[in-house]
Amino acid sequence: MKVMYSIRHETQKLSERAVLVGTRTPFQLRWEVEDYLDELELLADTAGADVVGRVIQDRRRPDPAFFIGKGKADLLSGLVSQLDANLAIFDDDLSPAQIRNLENSTHVKILDRSALILDIFAGRAKTKEARTQVELAQLQYLLPRLTRRWTHLSRQEGGIGTRGPGETQLETDRRMLKKRIKTLMDELEKIENQRKTRRKGRKGIFKVALVGYTNTGKSTLLNILSGAHAAVENRLFVTLDPIVRMLRLNAGQKLLLIDTVGFIRKLPHNLVASFKSTLEETTSADMLLHVVDISHPHFKEQIATVRSVFQELEIGRKPTLFVFNKVDLLEDQKRIGYVKRHFPQSVTISAKKGIFLEDLRQKLLTFIEGQFLEADISVDPQNHDMISAIYREMVVLGSNFENGDLILHVRTQPGQIESIRQRSRGQKTVNLQSIGI
Repeated sequence: MKVMYSIRHETQKLSERAVLVGTRTPFQLRWEVEDYLDELELLADTAGADVVGRVIQDRRRPDPAFFIGKGKADLLSGLVSQLDANLAIFDDDLSPAQIRNLENSTHVKILDRSALILDIFAGRAKTKEARTQVELAQLQYLLPRLTRRWTHLSRQEGGIGTRGPGETQLETDRRMLKKRIKTLMDELEKIENQRKTRRKGRKGIFKVALVGYTNTGKSTLLNILSGAHAAVENRLFVTLDPIVRMLRLNAGQKLLLIDTVGFIRKLPHNLVASFKSTLEETTSADMLLHVVDISHPHFKEQIATVRSVFQELEIGRKPTLFVFNKVDLLEDQKRIGYVKRHFPQSVTISAKKGIFLEDLRQKLLTFIEGQFLEADISVDPQNHDMISAIYREMVVLGSNFENGDLILHVRTQPGQIESIRQRSRGQKTVNLQSIGI
């Protein structure tokens, strides 16, 4: 095994100086681990830390006690002392015992990737919903790690006869955490019910969700297309709460744009679960705009990460238009030909520079129009529930009476037609007069 590290000499001294730690297995390429640590450095910068060095260790498997092994932990201790660092951030999740052992060895604060991301989310959370979701994820992360927080237990010698007030205190705090977690989950359930109510009011309007890896330019694109004023920074996780804005493509076609939280590699499971109600805005969308930073050297891996999160959230397959953004930063123009060959449903743009945005609008318009059809639906005039459902879920273009039946001429999607068919249970059939717009 060997360890490699680099030192960065900084003139500005901040309150927290961090050394990044990553490991490389025999099956990983060097550039891959370097890219992971580049992303970890951006996370650390977002959290407010000054990264002054990094360590990459070749290792077949994590050490149970120190993750990087006792010898390498001693090396890390010397490095943080040499660099005057007060923080070490690991690119992988650590067990409570590993964190405790590493802190005792290095005498600096130890954070793993999940703790760092949770800290960033806590700083970004502004609304009640976001704060509730972040707190829930933090408590779920903390619960199995509670033992190391209670340093007063170390004064006990251990063994028979010592399981008194300390353990009682620990169990009390575990119960308090579990009770708080239950309260937060109940609050999130109420919030989700409120979201469902709001979604009902959007029926009949085509909904497009902006999704993608964090920092690919989704919020910038939202602002340019809709005239919104969403916060934009060259940092990660600027958007936590979904932002919904109206976009009018032409005189007869409008849609709702929904900006969602960005994804990232190794997104903590608790965070994904906590933000499920926010991310479910994506499930209600009629199509996805998957925004990709085409200038990123490993954009294909970022696309794979987003798809894996969708699988974890059990989001079904939706019509997707890939938007390859930041084409103005692209050095290798051959990449444009590559994405056009491998992603036929795509467009290349620069949201920041306003390049090829009209191409995106036309693609959106064509894409959306292909999802709709016009139909005549025959309904019993006394079937008020069915008539209300049709007006609620479809765009009714006109109506008339024919042979005692109410004929509603609607513009809708095939899935909604099928839903009406199933609910009618053969009472009155759906008569498709024309397909297309």
